[in-house]
Amino acid sequence: MSTSNAGIGIDFGTSNSAIAWAIDGGAAQALPLEGAATTMPTALFYNAEDRRTHFGRDAVAMYLSGVEGRLMRSLKSLLGSSLMQETTAVYDGLVSFQDIVARFLHELGTRAEQTLGHRPQRVVIGRPVHFVDDDAKRDRQAEDSLRDAARAAGFHDIGFQFEPIAAAFDYEQRVTKESVILIVDIGGGTSDFTVVRLGPERAAQHDRTSDVLATSGVHIGGTDFDQRLNLERVMPQLGFRHHDARGREVPSKVFFELSSWHLINWLYAPKAVRQAKELRTSYADTRLHDRLMTVLEERYGHRIASEVEQAKIDGSVSDAAVTIDLSFVEPGLGAALTPDDMAQQLAESLGKVVASAHECVRRAGLRSHDLDAIYLTGGSSALRPFQQALRRGFAGVKLVEGDLFGGVAAGLAYAARDARTA
Repeated sequence: MSTSNAGIGIDFGTSNSAIAWAIDGGAAQALPLEGAATTMPTALFYNAEDRRTHFGRDAVAMYLSGVEGRLMRSLKSLLGSSLMQETTAVYDGLVSFQDIVARFLHELGTRAEQTLGHRPQRVVIGRPVHFVDDDAKRDRQAEDSLRDAARAAGFHDIGFQFEPIAAAFDYEQRVTKESVILIVDIGGGTSDFTVVRLGPERAAQHDRTSDVLATSGVHIGGTDFDQRLNLERVMPQLGFRHHDARGREVPSKVFFELSSWHLINWLYAPKAVRQAKELRTSYADTRLHDRLMTVLEERYGHRIASEVEQAKIDGSVSDAAVTIDLSFVEPGLGAALTPDDMAQQLAESLGKVVASAHECVRRAGLRSHDLDAIYLTGGSSALRPFQQALRRGFAGVKLVEGDLFGGVAAGLAYAARDARTA
């Protein structure tokens, strides 16, 4: 089967990325990115020891094993911000975050080439409904930055499609009758919604504009859930909301940054470490400050974030209490996370996400009972508290769990094949 004319779809995610391709008449196929795995963490590690750049699981493993270097994650969160043009130091000098995004996209293209036998020139890249909430100018800047990065990565024919619409194209492949569906895409950085009319006959139409009844989105996703759990369950063990002997609270900025993936690296700079050391006089219990300094000096921030993320997943799957392992900071140290804790800590964020889903249905001129189904995609849509909140908000509407990690990439591949670009 020839793939010489196949474009590809790239789901460039906050936490994970995926690629798929589709040829005329065929179903989209996910491309292997790391061994047999068809998803790859959106991560780069600039290894200062072997002076090489590592990607995906390899990048995270290098960092967690203690190799000297810089780990970059949550790059998508920077799109639309002034940080994109700022530089950071890596093993071979200064590099801008714009160039880091381009380097990651170039690697995705290289891995696609290894499977397809040629380097794809046509690509459709997924984008959230809103890169930046309530700021159209910055939203355009974010897409422009991503387009420039893709061009620098070697792609020439570049299109974009909203991620929930891409998920709709994928879901449509298994719809047997005309249906009105709410597509729910909960990713690492954003939650996006689309009400769309789907069906076997409509799938053959080239222009689907009239079938998209409404879109909405909010800049809340899995990394925000992780940040909240990290802040509330782990950071108190390092001094968050702790008081000194005179009743004054320890300044909280360091804890917010230490629980945010894309800000952690900044805390390892000498100036930031010095400022953290100066906080010691703000602690009545200096053991908490000792833990904070261990985390910063040993660069455990991303490891803690990984442990929190894994505990969130494990607790959601088991619906039971789990322990966030912190024994690498101090022997025997850990933080409990129960289902009730998770539901309580995430209630406010999940309420905003479900409200955005309702807003999407309202914009479509519909009520919840007019929906034939709600289709879930994006890794964070599997979160039990979210699904429970969605069922409460859309009582009686069928929830369909799709390919949580590959559905958007598959839909983007169909868009690349059929030139259904936004």
